[in-house]
Formats: sequence, C-alpha cells, structure tokens
Amino acid sequence: MADIELSCGLPPGPDFADLAVLAESLGYARVWIFDSAPLWEDPFAHLALAASRTTRIGLATAVLIPSQRSVMAMASGIATIVRLSGNRFRACFGTGNTAHATLGQPPMPLSALFDYVGSLRRVLAGETVVLDGKPVRMLHWPGMSAPRPVQAPLWLSVLGPRGNERAHEVADGVIGPPHPKLPSATMIAGTVLDEGEDPRSTRVLRAVGPWGVAVWHTAYHYGGAAAVDALPGGAAWRASLEALGPAEERHLLAFEGHATHLSERDVSLLEHLDLNSRISNVLALKVGGPSVMRQTIGRLAAAGHQEVMYTPSGPDVARELEAFARIGN
Repeated sequence: MADIELSCGLPPGPDFADLAVLAESLGYARVWIFDSAPLWEDPFAHLALAASRTTRIGLATAVLIPSQRSVMAMASGIATIVRLSGNRFRACFGTGNTAHATLGQPPMPLSALFDYVGSLRRVLAGETVVLDGKPVRMLHWPGMSAPRPVQAPLWLSVLGPRGNERAHEVADGVIGPPHPKLPSATMIAGTVLDEGEDPRSTRVLRAVGPWGVAVWHTAYHYGGAAAVDALPGGAAWRASLEALGPAEERHLLAFEGHATHLSERDVSLLEHLDLNSRISNVLALKVGGPSVMRQTIGRLAAAGHQEVMYTPSGPDVARELEAFARIGN
C-alpha cells in the first residue's frame, strides 16, 4: 500500500459522532466534516460530540465557509474544538461553491477567502486585528478556552491554479492539486466491491448515487438547460425539477440531497452513471475491488498527494467505511 494517509469525509448529521468512533476503530487517520448551512446541521456541534467520544483520530473540516461565520465566531469555534479534542483539529476553508449555490449566490471571491484566513490566523495567534474598522482580539480569560496561540493548522481548498499558487501565503496545507510547498489532500467517492459483485448492482448504484448525480446538479446550476440536457437523462431530469417551482426558486431544488440522498428525479439518473469518472477536479468517483482501489490510491500518492479523503454515501455508510478501510491492510 502506498505511503499515504487514508481519511474519510462525512456530513454533519445525527450519525456523525457514531461514524467518527467507527472510523477511529478502523484506523482512519482523520475524519473530515462538511459545512453548508442550507444542507446540513452545524459542524462545530458534531465535532464537539466526536471529540468527546474519540481519543486518537484527527478531526477536520471540508470545508468551512467564511461567509457563514465572522472571523471572531470562527476563532471561538475553532478554539473550542481544539480544547475538546486535545489539539487534534484541522480547519480547512473554501469559497463555498455549493453552499452559496443553494442560496442563489456566487461563491465568495478568492481574495476575500485569503483575507479572511489571514485575519483568522492572526486572531488565533492572540494578535489584535482590525476588522470592520475596529481592533479586535480573543478576550477569552485563561481557562475559558484553548490558550493562545491556538494550535490548529489552517488549510485551504483551492482547486484552481490561482488559489493553489497563493495557498502558501496563509495555509498549512491544501485540498486540491498537489502543491509544491504544502501537504496536499485529495478526495475520492465510490464503493469497494465485494468479491464477484456486479458493479452496476442496485447496492452499488445506491451507494455511489448521491455523489454521482452531482454531475447533473452542477451542470444545471452552472451551465443551465443546455449543459444538463447534453448529459444522458438530463432533459427529463431538468423537466421534472422545473415543474416543481418557478425559475427564481430552482436553486432551492438543484442540490436537494447533495452527497447524502437521492431525490425521486435523481433515481432516474442512476442507470446513466459513469462509475469511474470525475465529479469535480478534486473528487473522483471510483468503483472496484480492493486491488483496483489500492492501485488508484497508489497513483494519487505518486502524483504528490499525502492524504486521500474517502467520502462514502448511500444507505449504509458504515459498510462503506469498513470496506474501504480494509484496502489499507
């Protein structure tokens, strides 16, 4: 097996802490939690629960959206999880493509992301920073929070060349293409097949479907009718969505169930899934037996990644975590 960390990424929901405990028992290096206020519960609450029930596994965010919290609120939340976890926490940030899309808004500008993380780093270090025209700093009394400087690596999700080139200015690592100076993580969705299992069985399609149909979701949101209609089954999928609401409300429908569940209209897309493809330029979809998965991870390690985040989905996430963990043994 390649010399690379295997971690997992999960949404903040009722099962997160239980799955974090399972991931620790299976030997995963880290469990990352998603963040999108319109889609999921608050990640800091679930990180706190997971921190109290685990002792070894790293905790991380993939990814926090700056526009959802002020710099000071973010610093306080990070300090809380650092204290509760005994310095096992890593905070990663992004511009919030999907989180903003579900609000009918564009992602935050890259420059704003860098300014935010730069200010946050200084606040966590205990410095005084000017925010909204006024000097601020963490005023937490000794014993009321993790001591400053708060020991939390700050990472960035930077998928394009501009962000990747600048990441070293404020970040300790990246999710995205391999970085020449910083540790780099990438993501993989999919499922590990049982011996002799049909790769297009109902179990497999249901397991990978929530991530697989994201191709249609993003095509519709970013490219409109022409883009999604060009995909297999896209025209019928679009028609069923558009029948549910007026144009100004369709951003509320495009990402329903994103990464976790399949809407009725999404189920019709399962027969069209390409089971070995790319969901985005940082997330690959892979279906195969243990040897195929090991080869895939080996290629990612050879490309310069130090960590692979597995993002299971479907009705039996525990089964997916257990099967993926076995490929590293």
